[in-house]
Amino acid sequence: MAESVDVVIVGGGTAGITVAAHLLKQARGINLNLSIVDPAETHYYQPALTLVGAGVTSLDSIHRPEAKLIPKGAEWEQITVSGFLPEHNKIEFSSGSSLSYQYLIVCPGLELNWEKIKGARETLGRNGVCSNYDPQHATDTWDAVQNLKAGDTAIFTQPPMPFKCPGAPQKAAYLAADYLRKKGILNQCKVFFMSHAPAIFSVPLFAKELVQVAARYGIRTNYQHNLIEVDGPNRKAVFEIVGGNDQGKKYAIKFDMLHISPPQSPPAVVRNSALANEAGFVDVDQATLQHKKFPNIFSLGDACSAPNSKTAAAIRKQAPVVVDNLLAMVRGKKPTAVYDGYASCPLTTAYKKVIMAEFCYGGKVTPTFPLDPRRERWVNWLIKTTGLPLFYWYYMLKGFVKFLPHNTNFTEPAD
Repeated sequence: MAESVDVVIVGGGTAGITVAAHLLKQARGINLNLSIVDPAETHYYQPALTLVGAGVTSLDSIHRPEAKLIPKGAEWEQITVSGFLPEHNKIEFSSGSSLSYQYLIVCPGLELNWEKIKGARETLGRNGVCSNYDPQHATDTWDAVQNLKAGDTAIFTQPPMPFKCPGAPQKAAYLAADYLRKKGILNQCKVFFMSHAPAIFSVPLFAKELVQVAARYGIRTNYQHNLIEVDGPNRKAVFEIVGGNDQGKKYAIKFDMLHISPPQSPPAVVRNSALANEAGFVDVDQATLQHKKFPNIFSLGDACSAPNSKTAAAIRKQAPVVVDNLLAMVRGKKPTAVYDGYASCPLTTAYKKVIMAEFCYGGKVTPTFPLDPRRERWVNWLIKTTGLPLFYWYYMLKGFVKFLPHNTNFTEPAD
């Protein structure tokens, strides 16, 4: 391992690989050496975990060896970061060694905080308890859905924001309900969607449609409800009401299937560092993605403090901003590239039906294609299940992040 490099990227997930590949392409002619730091052996295409949990895609088809994704020209340090020393332009490793840098890009993603739900970790994968958020348990979701029978109760939870892919918890509920409909027993089952949020979705245009989707399936939506405890052997889920007149009230629901979307946060090494804001996220300017205190540090992806939805589509838009601004600093110029908060959430509302929700800061709707974005479309299912995975593996992770522009001048259609 070298003692010093020009650029260190902490995190080898979607953000780390994408920004590394794009940087190496854009920095041709500039002598930059680059290291990616990540201990993981396997890289998952996380947007497809919902499809694994619905029996559409196999788990084996959505991962690759990390070693095969490291872009040519980058060194891979397969080790865990134990500390950040931004005042000294250095990171420390669990081995006791360290690495100095001129520029640092921090994108370690989010960790799943199972310990915040009493009893959840102990019963995960058993007693009908599952989660698409853990690759090792997404197949449990499909097993649990198939095991549902007439008279059973299925519960789908959504944790406090922020978390990866804001639409994922309800997507799991819609696909399960659609499966039960096809099986002819949906009307004989109880399906709950229990969300910490005060509404079904943060963007009103799409929220109006999703309320109707949930009603179509007879899904019982309960907002401002937070899962706090799971009794696996007795199949009880305990919720706390976090808003309204009954705030603080706790009650239990019996279940036959419980899909948990766990609370999430940046890794402790980020939360406990000088890089973090009060919420534990890397404290960056939401436009330039440059650290507010340490100008030679940038962040993108789920662990940065920009108030965008945490999606792979957001990373595709963030990566060129980080690269352009970092290279501007290398050339002695001021960073001027701007990220507008774009994110995309393909909302699978049924088998072969998807609402393509695209939006930027402030919930402004910014569709890529000239179609009414509120509508469930079969073509969006093809994009979700076939187009986007191919784009991810063979285009985005290769550093080709320039794609069709989103429509920032879109006018929302009248009802």
